[in-house]
Amino acid sequence: MGKKTVLFDAHQAMGARIVPFGGWDMPLHYGSQLQEHHAVRQGAGMFDVSHMTVVDLTGSRVVEFLRRLLANDVARLQEPGKALYSCMLNGRGGVIDDLIVYFLRNDWFRMVVNAGTTEKDMAWLDSQAPDFGVTVTPRRDLAMIAVQGPMARERALPLLPDNLREAAAGLKAFYAVHADDWFVARTGYTGEDGFEVMLPQSEAVAFWQALAGADVAACGLGARDTLRLEAGMNLYGADMDEETSPLEAGLGWTLAWEPAEREFIGRVPLEAQRDNPDNRRLVGLVLEGRGVLRDGLKVFSGDRLAGEITSGGFAPTLQRSIALARVQSGVGDSCEVEVRGKRLAAKVVRPPFVRHGKARIEL
Repeated sequence: MGKKTVLFDAHQAMGARIVPFGGWDMPLHYGSQLQEHHAVRQGAGMFDVSHMTVVDLTGSRVVEFLRRLLANDVARLQEPGKALYSCMLNGRGGVIDDLIVYFLRNDWFRMVVNAGTTEKDMAWLDSQAPDFGVTVTPRRDLAMIAVQGPMARERALPLLPDNLREAAAGLKAFYAVHADDWFVARTGYTGEDGFEVMLPQSEAVAFWQALAGADVAACGLGARDTLRLEAGMNLYGADMDEETSPLEAGLGWTLAWEPAEREFIGRVPLEAQRDNPDNRRLVGLVLEGRGVLRDGLKVFSGDRLAGEITSGGFAPTLQRSIALARVQSGVGDSCEVEVRGKRLAAKVVRPPFVRHGKARIEL
């Protein structure tokens, strides 16, 4: 038996199929993964993401700490509530985790880390923080609900606390506001607009049920994965890990090289790889014909084994099979994928495949 979020009983009452994920018992779907996917692309859907870990980092040197800890540079965050996506790297330049960090005050940042990496993330934070006098506080008292889709903000706003509603309505993308123990961020993992809401566990069930009453569809891990794949968003443990650098995971844009004197963990080995023309790269694939691209399938460029699919599946919005694949240099705009002993033609594209409900690639 895995750990259960505060919404577990609500999921069961809604007919969820429960599966293990990152040490937690989580809903895979509530009857139709396909319907849940389309609900987010066309209206509004909600996800229980309380299995992820909210971590508060406080102290007079927290900015200095995070500039050392993260590959992206929190010095870019000048406005309260501004969010930053970053990788947290090991000394070899491999990805310990990818995360979002929010600037709240000069002595207070909030971080959200992945469920399956929480234990090692906390150990890493606890090992690095003492040198900077930073206090690391996992907020296990909070639940987290993501509300995503073109109608998500409109349907969620009336249900937010009175003292937060107006500020949340004015949020720009990748910003957050908070009041008391509620925290609302205009962020997400679907390629659609929406909110990620952190709130006291004691209030989570009522908020979830109110969202359901406002025509926000309950969605599980299945739809979350097809939505993030269409949006070209990496999944930790599939598209990157501790043996993979951001340069080979399509995340080079998250590496803040300037100022040159900022010595973030992992910088030295990454600088040695930075301009290497032989670096592998993460690309998008669209299957030309029938079939399904799956994780682990081999990618060929002519007769050469050129790489492997890291995330693959069927894209409901496009009605095609798509994938992310890590390939060697020299792969052009087409390739072949070996599926059940046969080589199938695929187009090489630049993700995302879908953004805000619209195809971003030529089919």
